[in-house]
Amino acid sequence: MPSVALSGCVERPEVHQVHRRLGPLVLGLAFCGSAHAGATPQEGPPPLQALPSLEVSAYMGTWYQVAWYPNRFQRQCVSDTRATYRLLEQGEVEVANQCRNAEGRIESIRGVAQAVGSTVEGQLMPAQLRVSFLPALIRWLPIGWGNYWVLALGPDGRYSLVSEPTREYLWVLSRTPQLTDDDDRSVRATLQAQGFDLARLERHPQTPAAAP
Repeated sequence: MPSVALSGCVERPEVHQVHRRLGPLVLGLAFCGSAHAGATPQEGPPPLQALPSLEVSAYMGTWYQVAWYPNRFQRQCVSDTRATYRLLEQGEVEVANQCRNAEGRIESIRGVAQAVGSTVEGQLMPAQLRVSFLPALIRWLPIGWGNYWVLALGPDGRYSLVSEPTREYLWVLSRTPQLTDDDDRSVRATLQAQGFDLARLERHPQTPAAAP
């Protein structure tokens, strides 16, 4: 019998074993897509908007998860979650995620991200991607893709706010393991202005880099 995933989404039996091992960053979205698609509209904040454009090459590299809305798909990740993005020749983005579990071991997984809109002269318009961690041979299936919307970037690209249309999932990513106090205040103000519940936002610990 299919198990119930989040927000009413039903996990398909054929992807159950893959689902069990998916870890950091947008993994829950890969099976539910838009969790509230088709739901009756309710009064609330206005529809979420991604950035109108994103310079893809500047966005590549390593990002540290410094805050998030906790979700069951990352429950094994107790610290040190990070994502590294690399632009591939065909225009897709390789996604390499890792985190530290409660036993202190590093877990990792690789996936791919694709542009939802168009890419013109290195600019993704709008800043919307879809991400999958399913094996390459079955990515053609109409399941296993999750929304990855970049909502805001900090000055000089220091941080990125990532969510999806329902606001059910949220990640605050940083180029450094910790945000400055000023950036933290700016992040919270931006999220509040965009209709996010700050009471759900939790910090995610990152191990300080060892001194040389």
